[in-house]
Amino acid sequence: MALGVDEASQAYERAMRNIVAAGPGICRVCWTFKNPDFESCHSCDNQPDCLDAVVPITYSEHLGQMHLALRNYKDSRNAGIRRHDAVRLAAILWRFLRDHESCVASAAGVDGFDLVTIVPSSKPKRDKHSAFAELTGWIEPIKERLQRTLEPTGEVEGREFDSNRYRAIADLSGRSVLLLDDTWAAGGHAQSAAHALTAAGAQKVALVVIGRHVRRNYEPIQGSGETCGDILDALPEAFDWTTCAVHAR
Repeated sequence: MALGVDEASQAYERAMRNIVAAGPGICRVCWTFKNPDFESCHSCDNQPDCLDAVVPITYSEHLGQMHLALRNYKDSRNAGIRRHDAVRLAAILWRFLRDHESCVASAAGVDGFDLVTIVPSSKPKRDKHSAFAELTGWIEPIKERLQRTLEPTGEVEGREFDSNRYRAIADLSGRSVLLLDDTWAAGGHAQSAAHALTAAGAQKVALVVIGRHVRRNYEPIQGSGETCGDILDALPEAFDWTTCAVHAR
């Protein structure tokens, strides 16, 4: 990359917000905002949890700068925009893994990860030209361990968890796996991928995802009048690279 990693990773800092520490009002699985009367959000409560740790880097506000970057690097019709956003998202992921992969491993209960892989697209044709696979291939801290381990079956539509969404193409017996994805909305793809990895023998599977998608107008406590947008606006505006969702664990 022409830019240095630290410099490129600062491009979207004004749109980035550190993940709130675990506790009441935060989903125990995916770190989104929820009703404090429950341990997990509605989506996580209605699908299997196949991951030993989920660590988002930042919240991604719907139609905000981070959300648009996470869409444009794959879907923009302008090749220059796709490249611009991909380089900067790669730098964010690179910097985070450089500084916090050990935190993620600790949260998953391992000393380190044997290999790194990505959540594929559900559609075989799209997966063959995966923008996220290209993006992660630039990241030096994981380059020697990055391996394609899953492929889509092409048999599953929608975004919900499905044990038949992916199939393993590698023997993962006894391996600890770091799974990467760009966005967590409901988590169906990531949990489906983790299920397939575990079925192939993976001992531990942890996920790092760039953006935990959040809709501003959603009320974690219905009828309270407090929205996710209100919670986001109350968070510190300065993104702190020295910490992460599981840093203090």
